[in-house]
Amino acid sequence: MSSQPLVRRVENLEERVTALEEMPARLDALTLQVSQLREEMHGEFVAVRQEMRDQATELRAEMVSLNDKTRAEMVSLNDKTRAEMVSLNDKTRAEMVRLNDETRAEMVRLNDETRVEMVRLNDETRVEMVRLNGELRAEMVSQHDRTLSQMRMLHEDVISRLAVLQEGQPRPTPRRTKRR
Repeated sequence: MSSQPLVRRVENLEERVTALEEMPARLDALTLQVSQLREEMHGEFVAVRQEMRDQATELRAEMVSLNDKTRAEMVSLNDKTRAEMVSLNDKTRAEMVRLNDETRAEMVRLNDETRVEMVRLNDETRVEMVRLNGELRAEMVSQHDRTLSQMRMLHEDVISRLAVLQEGQPRPTPRRTKRR
């Protein structure tokens, strides 16, 4: 064996040991940085929380103020609206009486016309209903027959699929009853 490789090996080992000796100092520096970062972040979070509390307090005060203003405005508008409603109500009552009289007269006239038309339409409707009833019955019988046919096909399909599924399953062994 030659001494050269042994010397090189020793040098490699010395380099590794030197690098390992530097690790605790680097680790301590990293730990210090993490601690500083935590302290800074804690301080920032406390400041953010305080700022949020302050803004919430200001917002609440502003909301109370706006609420009070809105209530006062609503009371004022309510009073104005009531007065206008009374005035409009009186006008509306007078117009309602006039329109009611006109409507009654027109209703009597239209009632007579409507009776005549209703009798005619009733007769036409009866004829149409009888015709449609016959058509509907025939269509329902046809649909019923188709539905039964499809149900039978689906039932047979399910039975065949279950049989295919059971072919791949091991058969259950019969249970033995306990003797007493």
